[in-house]
Amino acid sequence: MMRTDARHVKFESPLGLMAVSAVEEGLTYVHMGVEEMKDAWGPEEPTPVLAAAEEQLLAYFAGELKDFDLPLAAEGTGFQHRVWAELVRIPYGETWSYLDVAQNLGDPKAVRAVGLANGRNPIAIVVPCHRVIGSNGKLTGYAGGLWRKEWLLGLERGEPALFA
Repeated sequence: MMRTDARHVKFESPLGLMAVSAVEEGLTYVHMGVEEMKDAWGPEEPTPVLAAAEEQLLAYFAGELKDFDLPLAAEGTGFQHRVWAELVRIPYGETWSYLDVAQNLGDPKAVRAVGLANGRNPIAIVVPCHRVIGSNGKLTGYAGGLWRKEWLLGLERGEPALFA
């Protein structure tokens, strides 16, 4: 649920129209493919956090940024925050399996719970849930669409844009 004090900005990206939301404490959401909802967002209200998020995301898409430096304020459970903190540790250009994440958290039986927390990550790209794949090496679900996950992983591997 989005906080009532959240502000947002929208901008074009290689993945379509994006909207980022933040509160005073930090970034709360990164939304991809919001073309169909662009009028529902209301007026934009830029803040320093949102300006930094837009700048860093555009630099990331241009291949000029590998690590984000933004304050984060996503709402979630304690377990979700532990998973999201682990996702940030996945190096740019690498992928980990859900099992890898669960093992790093000290609970290899928590694979499904890790998958659920990964799928509920509201700060996609900045918290790189796209870097998590199935144990068999296959791409698995992605809230932004599998084509976006594939595009992001290709960008990080230095491959030419598949969908430019």
